[in-house]
Amino acid sequence: MRAAWYAKNGEAREVLVVGELPTPEPGAGEVRVQLVASGVNPSDVKARSARPLGSERIVPHSDGAGVIDAVGEGVSPGRVGERVWVWNGQWQRPLGTAAECIVLPEAQAVRLPVSTDFVAAACFGIPAMTAFHAVRQLGDIAGRSVLVIGASSAVGHYAAQMAVLGGARVIGTVGSADKARHALAAGVDATIDYKTEPVAERVRQLTGGRGADAIVDMDFSTTVQLLAGGALAPHGTLVSYGSNAYGDIPIPFRAMLWNSFSLRFFLVYDLAPPDRRAAVDGLGQLVADGRLRHTVGARFGLDQIVAAHEAVEAGRLIGNVVVELR
Repeated sequence: MRAAWYAKNGEAREVLVVGELPTPEPGAGEVRVQLVASGVNPSDVKARSARPLGSERIVPHSDGAGVIDAVGEGVSPGRVGERVWVWNGQWQRPLGTAAECIVLPEAQAVRLPVSTDFVAAACFGIPAMTAFHAVRQLGDIAGRSVLVIGASSAVGHYAAQMAVLGGARVIGTVGSADKARHALAAGVDATIDYKTEPVAERVRQLTGGRGADAIVDMDFSTTVQLLAGGALAPHGTLVSYGSNAYGDIPIPFRAMLWNSFSLRFFLVYDLAPPDRRAAVDGLGQLVADGRLRHTVGARFGLDQIVAAHEAVEAGRLIGNVVVELR
């Protein structure tokens, strides 16, 4: 099979290789998916850049979609020919979705409705499931205000849509006029340009001085500093799924204590089984009902994987980056 891989950490154009690897065979409880599309996420490029390999080579990317073409012992033969999207393709294993085929446990290959194309489905595993779990952590949000940090980002765009579907009034931070338009198209009620506007002050203005009832956050290292400025209402919750800084991060403890704030963190790769099932089922229902908009910012062929990684690192695109394999 054709695949892309790297055998050491480094810049995309210095370490990524495209060539032939043996086609894997499914073992007991596994399926093999002929991949049509592979999603590229920021975590994929960060892993290529600096995460220890733990194997001779790494075929990157955890998200993808395609068709099951073989099954292992204990898996129903009826799954052959099934359209699926996959999650955690390269989590704690060396062979991800930047290849024509992937073998993984059958639970990680989720049935895909014919109404959804493979390129869109290659965005589900990390962006859409992160958004679903983040919004789910907020409980009943009908009639409440939710601040989505990075509302035009891959995760944020889904989170904004899901919060709107839950009945919330959504405020989103963005970094440009184009990104503001993208967020507003997802149902966001108001946007704040974090590059030119004081975010906490604008949130207070938009919420009658209270602050948002909840925050869905992509960068804890900066967002936590908004709490002292009144961006979060008393007894509010901040749900965070990432941070641009991973060392010790100072927090405004006095503001957090006196306002009874709650902080919730999660890693989408490592959801507890009940939470994973809720995310898979809930996302599946939203997709089947056609209630989500999917945005692909750029498509690349496998031979263009270096350009795909560089596009993600540049951060200028609106929407997900996908590598098409067929």
